[in-house]
Amino acid sequence: MHDCLIIGGGPAGLTAAVYLARYRRLVRLIDAGESRARLIPTSHNCPGFKGIGGEELILRLREQALQYEVKFERGTVNALSRDRDNFRVRVGGEELQARTIILATGLVDKEPLLEVQGGDPRDVIRYCPICDGFEVLDLTVAVLGGKEAAEKARFIRSFTKDVLWFTQASTEAMPTDTQSFDVKCSGRAVRIEISPHGVAITTADGVTHHADLLYPALGCDVRSGLATALGARCAPIGTLIVDAHQQTSVEGLYAIGDVVTDLHQIAVATGHAAIAATAVHNRLPRNPR
Repeated sequence: MHDCLIIGGGPAGLTAAVYLARYRRLVRLIDAGESRARLIPTSHNCPGFKGIGGEELILRLREQALQYEVKFERGTVNALSRDRDNFRVRVGGEELQARTIILATGLVDKEPLLEVQGGDPRDVIRYCPICDGFEVLDLTVAVLGGKEAAEKARFIRSFTKDVLWFTQASTEAMPTDTQSFDVKCSGRAVRIEISPHGVAITTADGVTHHADLLYPALGCDVRSGLATALGARCAPIGTLIVDAHQQTSVEGLYAIGDVVTDLHQIAVATGHAAIAATAVHNRLPRNPR
């Protein structure tokens, strides 16, 4: 019987594992290897680093957890159930039991419906201007999507005056109030091509527009299904509702990171982890030395 099973091996899950292991709790982390943080080329606002790639950050956190003998399980959780006071987790053909669960399952950004042609999308496609808006100072930035894209374009205007806005469906309309931010509505994108010089977006009228970077703003899919299947409450956008200790409406089930908040930041995720892990430790039977 584990004290806690952590589902998700991104910054949030790994930080929670470190805390619980240092509290001398029997913890196991289950990771499918799909953390959103792995897609970060370089993070410049992660506390303590002038710049660090997502893969490297996860590696360092994993090494930190291993020094406290955290057990890792590679796989996808197929089912989560509750049996009286304990939880059962099925990973592949194996069933694990735990007194508590911490979900750090995150979310998945929706990608453009259009085919992206040319080079590596990671070179010019970004998703979070809160993370890297400072790095686009005075560059030409394209934003793709509907209402959420218009809001993202507005935010990016803090860093550059050259912001282009594109829809990817003829039904998407440009909110009129973004005109006051000098956001240019450039039409409906029909082709996206990556080149050594940036990204080229061709619109339905045959005009090709050039930008240094492209920010899709097409929404996301929150990985909250394991919790909602147990009756956990969630917000309209799918994020889980938690209390001040990161506990969901299901007793003993905690959630941290992007699956909880729409402020998708490493600093927020690790803060959630510290709160949840400490709450889990305090609710478990004492473990005196």
